[in-house]
Amino acid sequence: MLVIISDLHLGDGTTADSISPSAFRLFARRLTETARFASLRRDGWYRPIDRIDVLLLGDILDPLHSTRWLDTSSSDSNYIRPWSDTSNPNYAAKLLEVTRAILEHNEEAFKILRRLASGQGLQLAPANSKGEADFQSKAALPIKVRFHYMVGNHDWYYHLQGAAFDNIRAEIIEKMGLCNPTSPFPYVPEESPFLQDLFERHKVLARHGDIYDKFNFNREKGRNFGTVGDAFTMDVCNRFPIEVQKRYGDKLPTGIIDSLRKIANIRPILAAPLWISGQIKNYAHSHPIEDELKKVWDEIADEFLQTNFVREADKSFRFDMVDAMELIVKLSGRATFATINDVVVWVRKKMWSGKHSFANHALKEPAFLSGKAQHIIYGHTHQYEVVPLGMNATLPEPESQIYFNAGTWHSYYDLAIQNPKEQKFVPYQALTYLTFYTPEEHDGRRFETWSGAYA
Repeated sequence: MLVIISDLHLGDGTTADSISPSAFRLFARRLTETARFASLRRDGWYRPIDRIDVLLLGDILDPLHSTRWLDTSSSDSNYIRPWSDTSNPNYAAKLLEVTRAILEHNEEAFKILRRLASGQGLQLAPANSKGEADFQSKAALPIKVRFHYMVGNHDWYYHLQGAAFDNIRAEIIEKMGLCNPTSPFPYVPEESPFLQDLFERHKVLARHGDIYDKFNFNREKGRNFGTVGDAFTMDVCNRFPIEVQKRYGDKLPTGIIDSLRKIANIRPILAAPLWISGQIKNYAHSHPIEDELKKVWDEIADEFLQTNFVREADKSFRFDMVDAMELIVKLSGRATFATINDVVVWVRKKMWSGKHSFANHALKEPAFLSGKAQHIIYGHTHQYEVVPLGMNATLPEPESQIYFNAGTWHSYYDLAIQNPKEQKFVPYQALTYLTFYTPEEHDGRRFETWSGAYA
């Protein structure tokens, strides 16, 4: 039995809120129930499974959503950002600081994972002589959960090589109960023979999916390098509330700073100006603070666009995610938030018309084309999906091939499609996981999905 979750975005609490431990308790309860059903075998007999594999499919820890990176400026000799030279000793030191803060902030949630990994958090009834579950027996069977970590675009730092990064990974492994070695956490299945075997047994192919997102993946340099998306998140979205608080904290209406910190949860992230404008309306009303806040945004935007990292990234002549970001940010220096809103709405229609799906990319996966994988799984988009791809007719019994997106466990503030210029964001919590079975498990069933949303 293989369970896949992605995009938890567990932070250190300095930007958006992290996931409540209650979500992990719910997951543990449902995992117990799922394991019991998996033990009902294809031959009709109940035989308890001996383990569960849980794949954490990237963006689990989120060092990018931390203001701890912002304690230096570009003029400082010890300046460091997520996209800086990873060989700089300050880089590993800062990543260790941020990682420890994340682990501490989410300790209650990680206790649940460690209990599951030790076999204490999940038990199954033994089988009786009739091949049924003996719920009256006191001899409950502890089932260990093996957690495997693959990286995405918000936690790619744990894919870096070197002793300093091995030490960071060792702390993560201990705190989360992972079964990964301290070597770089894999980004692709080919980097882990264990994952390759696990995928083959369940006839799946899984990757985070950021490779299909130009805003968050550097095709020229590969995964071990920062992106313009990283820079925009850190030096604009994370920094803005800090600068506002620093300059105008005493003048601001109660609650607006906490609200601005939620920028990290905005979807799409380029709608940040709409969120800012909306929060000013919600909290400030007729308060004469918008012009001051706009000046802060203008300064930050100009500094961001002048950084060498961003200037070097803009090499394309066609309109893409980088250009969309630049259009919005550049315009902000010469227009009101209201005007920026118009542009954001236009960009949203151009870049995200319809559902933002990676399903078409799954059609090009070698594992799909060869029929080796029955199921293709990505994360990254935060949009839970089940999309039929085709049928593998080369087998005696043709198999359906399906694309899944693992969604997210996160707070959403999603821009409403009705009158988006009104800056209305609909908040809700999402929690999704996918389960895949070997042929002999769960009466021959091949997969199950569970997706919940609540507000």
